[in-house]
Amino acid sequence: MADPEVGVTPYWELTFDADGDVDARQRDRLLREVVDRGVKDLIVFAHGWNNDRPTATRLYSRFFDPLPALAPNARLGYVGVVWPSMRFADEPIPDLGRGVTAVSVGPALDKDTRAALLTAFPGRATLIDQIARMLDQQPEGDAALEEYGRLVRLLVELRPEAPGAAFTADTLPDAPLAANTLTDSASPPGAPSEPRMFLGDTARTCREFARALAEDADAELTADRAQAAPRLARVWGGAHELLRQATYFAMKRRAGAVGERGLGRMIGRLAQAAPGVRVHLVGHSFGGRLVSFALRGLPKGVRTVKSVTLLQAAFSHYAFAARLPHDVRDNGVLHGQQDRIDGPLVCCFSRFDSALGTIYPLASRTAGDDRTAAEIALPRLLGPRWGALGHGGVRAVSGTKTFTLAEALRTRLPASGCVNIDASAVVRRGGAPAGAHSDICHRELAQVVLAAGRIR
Repeated sequence: MADPEVGVTPYWELTFDADGDVDARQRDRLLREVVDRGVKDLIVFAHGWNNDRPTATRLYSRFFDPLPALAPNARLGYVGVVWPSMRFADEPIPDLGRGVTAVSVGPALDKDTRAALLTAFPGRATLIDQIARMLDQQPEGDAALEEYGRLVRLLVELRPEAPGAAFTADTLPDAPLAANTLTDSASPPGAPSEPRMFLGDTARTCREFARALAEDADAELTADRAQAAPRLARVWGGAHELLRQATYFAMKRRAGAVGERGLGRMIGRLAQAAPGVRVHLVGHSFGGRLVSFALRGLPKGVRTVKSVTLLQAAFSHYAFAARLPHDVRDNGVLHGQQDRIDGPLVCCFSRFDSALGTIYPLASRTAGDDRTAAEIALPRLLGPRWGALGHGGVRAVSGTKTFTLAEALRTRLPASGCVNIDASAVVRRGGAPAGAHSDICHRELAQVVLAAGRIR
């Protein structure tokens, strides 16, 4: 495989499969060359939902581009993590060129999203064809929506043991090392872990999604336009969102597994081969979840991770909490893992991220929740239980400091613990349905990575 076209050097790529196994040739090359190239600080970036390797490579090239000039005396090395995630083609990624711009939002699957599903879920072409046909034809009646829900559950392998039973990580074929890599609390195995949308009335859930999307003040599809649209098309637009959220949970599960099984162990190998190299983890969206779970996969005694920077991280803002405010008997799935960093955990967030401000809470309801999607979907109605790190920062962690982006760039960041940075000043562009979720290629955010790692 030819070297990817990234404008910084030295650059290495690490490709992981869905189980967290790394490409051995890439691994060995990194371990062999990182010392020979004189690298002192290694920046490791994990993408979020992307269709393919070229999209991830373009993201890394753009984000890394200002770093050499910002730290001219540093001996930097760069790693791009590639893992089997996916992006719906109607989720815009600003400034990444042709082929990754948004298409119009609607029920039918566009060809790029369909291709992404085939790549993300190999061996399920027949299911994907059936789902695509139903979204295109939009058959009437609740029975059709229930059949659609059954197909979506089969696609992402969400299978209850009995009718009405909650799905758990233990029932999933690619369950990671610890069952709670699927959830964001440390509940014991067997506790309900899937949202009610996969367990209950699919027709009702699709209507709730349609209503919530129409009411989202940041969406291009305004409430007035939604009301003018045919009722059946609106409901199948909600069905399209159900598919998006099902793939969301599959990617969430996969990100935890790749981080803990794959990247964490890889950093351990690197610490043995090059103990003097300082590692700085950066993750966008589910990549933030991946690099955070890598902390849990670090071998005992490894202290080479000097900073972690999360950019619009798509997991619970209580993930690092010692106690959950809504259940003091439970704690976040990554409670205490920030202590594995020999430096700070920095969380950048933006209020313009519609994917995390509106849709994430919708997807994160627990199986026992009896509120409707419309009641909790909008920020003005949203209680703190369902928030994402990338929309409001780290919550319920003692000692967490919060800065605006301007403040963070003119002050010295804390040397340890959790740090929130409101990046809304630059993370603000993007259309429906994701908003500014992928608007992360900014010089200021590159500066944050350097500041977090004390790289000069």
